[in-house]
Amino acid sequence: MATYAIGDLHGCYVEFETLLEKLDFSPSRDHLWLTGDLVNRGPDSLGCLRRSVALGSAASVVLGNHDLHLLAVARGHGKLKRNDTLTDILEAPDRPEMLEWLRRQPLLIADHERGYVMTHAGLLPQWSIAQASELAAEAEAVLRGDDVDDFLSVMYGNRPARFTPDLTGEDRIRAIVNVFSRMRFIADDGTLDFAAKEGLDSTPEGYAPWFTYPREDDPAGDRRLTLLFGHWAALEGRTPDAQVDVRALDTGCVWGGSLTALDLGSGERIAVPASR
Repeated sequence: MATYAIGDLHGCYVEFETLLEKLDFSPSRDHLWLTGDLVNRGPDSLGCLRRSVALGSAASVVLGNHDLHLLAVARGHGKLKRNDTLTDILEAPDRPEMLEWLRRQPLLIADHERGYVMTHAGLLPQWSIAQASELAAEAEAVLRGDDVDDFLSVMYGNRPARFTPDLTGEDRIRAIVNVFSRMRFIADDGTLDFAAKEGLDSTPEGYAPWFTYPREDDPAGDRRLTLLFGHWAALEGRTPDAQVDVRALDTGCVWGGSLTALDLGSGERIAVPASR
């Protein structure tokens, strides 16, 4: 049995299938961790979402910002953007089942036995794994609950830019979701910058990549864990000056790069080039 973590699909269905074939992946034997952003910008968002749903218990998925955008648009709380490729999902006959499955996916998954934690964008260095897990569960309960529309209607936004324990209501959940799904550069107090989205040469003054800040040990021994994330295609899988053990898995398939899998047993990276 092998477990593979795969970077953002972004609707790159052909490459996803090619990578699974290269891995000799079998859902009856192996397991996938998917870093989120299953959909959008690529040519076959519907194919990627359907395939992910069909994998059932053979796949563990975390929500990315584009997945959350799809949920908001589908429920009438967001508008399609010019470069969105979500219409095929919105018009699909199995749309209700797929979107119900999507909103029940977590923001964080952890395998303490293997020593891996995965979120879409990363992990705030001010949070222990235990705290991050609790905050993820708090936001997941909202996304899975009967009042999900109340949150999705106010989900978009950059404020508050910093999570503090005293936050309540929609501000608290938005801050949590933004950390897990949108974070790139942060200040030393945990304030997120939302403007810079390119590579490390675009680092804003007073900010640094989240993974360059050290994490303090806690009783759970967080520093022994490897953090897996996607979201940041401009890194091209590289995390220079990282102060924690991280693996960047979004290698920009949708932008002409590649789709990458990490074998969690051997640490080997396996990739296929973008077909476009």
